[in-house]
Amino acid sequence: ISLIKNIIFSIKKNKSLFHYYIFLGTINITNDAIWTKNGTTVVGGNESSNGSNQLELPWGMYVDKDDDETIYVADTWNYRIVEWKKNVGNGRIVAGGNGYGNRSDQLNRPLSVIVDHKNNSLIICDYGNQQVVRWSRQNGVKPEIIISNITCYDLAMDKNDYLYVSDSDKHEVRQWKIGENNGTVIAGDNGIGNDLNQFNGSRNIYVDHNDSVYISDHYNHRVMKWLKGATEGIIVAGGQGQGNNLTQLSNPGGIVVDQLENVYVADYDNDRVMRWLKDAREGTVIAGGNGKGQQANQFNAPIDLSFDQQNNLYVLEGNNNRVQKFFIESP
Repeated sequence: ISLIKNIIFSIKKNKSLFHYYIFLGTINITNDAIWTKNGTTVVGGNESSNGSNQLELPWGMYVDKDDDETIYVADTWNYRIVEWKKNVGNGRIVAGGNGYGNRSDQLNRPLSVIVDHKNNSLIICDYGNQQVVRWSRQNGVKPEIIISNITCYDLAMDKNDYLYVSDSDKHEVRQWKIGENNGTVIAGDNGIGNDLNQFNGSRNIYVDHNDSVYISDHYNHRVMKWLKGATEGIIVAGGQGQGNNLTQLSNPGGIVVDQLENVYVADYDNDRVMRWLKDAREGTVIAGGNGKGQQANQFNAPIDLSFDQQNNLYVLEGNNNRVQKFFIESP
């Protein structure tokens, strides 16, 4: 009890400490947790177009746990980032939305977005323009290019505000201190391949509280874990060739890791979400896996996933142009 009181007292004095504790405890899921079989559409799902309640081939998602589960979607082929508030049927454009291009008010195929609360901004992988941009959430403030000449696929930020960027063309992940000119390679940079120090399409990334980096090795059909300072990765999901049995993945996308180091994967071409317990040889299907489709228990190209503070599961589907929410049934 005294420890809890000390933590609460410290939080009141230091908000950054609050975010540190939130960071450590965000994904706190038990090994026997299960979710509803049917998802509820919370974003999109209204055909493919550019209306305020529509998406077109979205590719990345960020569920803001600090803002009542507001969802930001990289609406890739509408060249915009859209904010969807909880229980609201329409989205609001918060970046781009002015056609594709390289003007300061435009994006070109954005693939990923995260929220930088410290600077009240969005950080976006502007893939088509080969750059990472910071887009202020304050009206009237112009976007800022923070990394140039990079085929950015996905982003993550650690507790020390270091930015991690996957470069799908160079098959590597770099760590950047925002404001510096050059990042540091922390995974890959050994050419294309399937050795433990290589990738074939380094895509989605997740950074845990130990600064270990998990990477979807898309065309090697596996998820790799790179410990801080490591020169090669560890296979933590898949790695048994492309397929749909429980030891395999097929072009994996988004990944999340919980406090027990269990790995959750958007198994893109298998239209399912899988959980791989730490050190397990095979995974289990926790959502989808019922064939390709648009029913509530089906997916069509699940590309990204996330959890909220209650550990409800969110899945972004590229081809169904929607986000499905699966409520947790047991902790």
